[in-house]
Amino acid sequence: MKKFLFVLFAVCFLFTACKEKPATPVVELNVEETVCLDLQRMSLNYEEDYRWFECCMVLQNFLDEENDGIITNITNIFQVVNDTLGGADVHVIFMTHDRYKDCIDVKDGFWLGDLVLNPEEIQLSFNEAFEKLMESNYPKPHSQQCVLRKELGPVEANPQYIFGNVHEHLYVDAVTGEVNNESPAYCGLNIGTPLGEWP
Repeated sequence: MKKFLFVLFAVCFLFTACKEKPATPVVELNVEETVCLDLQRMSLNYEEDYRWFECCMVLQNFLDEENDGIITNITNIFQVVNDTLGGADVHVIFMTHDRYKDCIDVKDGFWLGDLVLNPEEIQLSFNEAFEKLMESNYPKPHSQQCVLRKELGPVEANPQYIFGNVHEHLYVDAVTGEVNNESPAYCGLNIGTPLGEWP
């Protein structure tokens, strides 16, 4: 009986100890504002000696379900090269933002698979690209992921908003707004895309 009461007490204690903390104020994430602020941070810290490669977004809901385009996480990926005696150090910088906090993570190494993004080249906002995607007749991928990138491939192509995952994805051209189900960087070559390029 004592053992039963102890277990009951322990379970009750767990339920009272695991109450959620009051939620902190939620910040609405905007892709263009976040990119602009991160580019400013990079300019302040590295002047013009950096490269912007990707903007990765996580949506609140899956694309093939009811979805209003709300974003819960944005990560911008940059590369910097620091000259040293007899060489250079290369670092990849991940600037991640969710609705509660911002994080910066620096890793040694190179970023591969993308060409450098130029903010002036991007004509469509995320919301415009999301609208084009939802208006298209393509089946929507079961995914919450989107990435803005300029894929390295045999065909020169515009930056793309890529919605989906490694199994199924749709491309929205960030300049023209055209929606496609195959990568413009490999369009018409029937060779697929490089393995392991999607996180």
